[in-house]
Amino acid sequence: MSDEIRKDQSPVGDDALAYVNSFLTKDEKAEIALEVQLMKELTAARKEKKMTQKQLGELCGLPQSAIARIEKGENSPSIATVTKVLSVLGKRLYIGDIA
Repeated sequence: MSDEIRKDQSPVGDDALAYVNSFLTKDEKAEIALEVQLMKELTAARKEKKMTQKQLGELCGLPQSAIARIEKGENSPSIATVTKVLSVLGKRLYIGDIA
């Protein structure tokens, strides 16, 4: 078996992920999915504008490290911080019905 890990494969294995996932409630899973989607959208919007984390941080009044932590999901920014970052990126937060 190859030591190489496919992009779509977890390094801890599917069994371990399923085990951890079994402890999460439906609401917790939905919250995590929302946070991951937000991180992806913020990162994509920044890259679309061809901005570095440092440049975005300067425009938002945040250190580059704060932008990096938001993009990595290492902290949960306030709504005020999220809307400030989105505004600088020319985006806005939309809240709608869940499909």
